[in-house]
Amino acid sequence: MLIDHRVVFVLKGFLAVLFGVLVMLQTFSFPGQFAYMAEQNPDDAHLRWPLTVLTGFWLLCAEAVVVSTWKLLGLIRRDRIFSEDAFTWVNVILAAIAAAWLVLTGFFLWVGFNADDPGVPLLLFLLVVGLAVAGLLMLVMRALLRQATTLRSDLEGVI
Repeated sequence: MLIDHRVVFVLKGFLAVLFGVLVMLQTFSFPGQFAYMAEQNPDDAHLRWPLTVLTGFWLLCAEAVVVSTWKLLGLIRRDRIFSEDAFTWVNVILAAIAAAWLVLTGFFLWVGFNADDPGVPLLLFLLVVGLAVAGLLMLVMRALLRQATTLRSDLEGVI
């Protein structure tokens, strides 16, 4: 079990760094980038705020996944991962992925119908499919967690 605690500690460190970078991107980098884009290309200035809001939303979804993963790691450390508490955080991850997927799909459709080059729509399609796969994998993982939780509670009842 000692190695598990070390891995959890290292993973929490990486999650903290990831969360910090996401917050920095959300508050400074992308808003500044879109403001600069509006200054350099006045024809695209109307896209500044919609792109800022969309990007901020997607980063917020990613932050929710990071925080939920942090909480799940805490449950692992306390040997409580096979409890009902875990489902709250798994459901937050699923909700964040679903919300990001819905908004990304809408954005993909809007870009796809307005694009004159297939490159960006294809890249967005790849992201839509990748996010759908991540969401479906989380559904499978939640089902496995449900089975393991049931088996553990049955085992504890026998003991």
